[in-house]
Amino acid sequence: MGGKYRIKGNKYPRMRRPRRRGRLVVLVAASAAVLGVGGWGTLQLIDVFTGGGGKASAAGGGTDCAVQTKSSPSPSARALPEPRTITVNVLNATTRSGLAKKTADELKKRGFKIGDVGNATKQYDKKVKGPGVLLGPSSALDTSLPVLGTQLPDAERRTDAARKGAALDLVIGDAFKELAKKPDADRALTELARPEPAPSSKKGC
Repeated sequence: MGGKYRIKGNKYPRMRRPRRRGRLVVLVAASAAVLGVGGWGTLQLIDVFTGGGGKASAAGGGTDCAVQTKSSPSPSARALPEPRTITVNVLNATTRSGLAKKTADELKKRGFKIGDVGNATKQYDKKVKGPGVLLGPSSALDTSLPVLGTQLPDAERRTDAARKGAALDLVIGDAFKELAKKPDADRALTELARPEPAPSSKKGC
């Protein structure tokens, strides 16, 4: 070649292609970054409007239900007779004198009606080894007998289907010392009328 295109010296010019590959890599990386940011933003918007993916699915699917313990509704008060409506015969089956009258006086102070006061019948006289026996008709088993039982909790309770009338017998036995303390008897009477509700477990979501 000659003229201005004539090559001189021992060095030859190198022909290079345009650097398009580097630009392509930069464009691909930039596109991926834009798509990533856009996708993340979309997920954030979905999370905001659904109230949280995990929580929403748990609430909807019912897989994370918590066990809640709550008390069952309070049972209504039992229809028990009041002490003033209960007549009690106080009978002494021991060899100690004066127990029947002393016990009857205390029961009267606590609101009970007093019937007969004296010695126990032959069926029970000197045959009751415990604190006492509470005796009444069959109808008194869940009514007046439990009420009288609050005054002498360790006494044995018996019913007699052939017994007439609603009066109860308190037969004092050899192990008798005294009636329950009035505050304790009053507390027992309150608990008897209004039993505590039993706790129950309930699943909730």
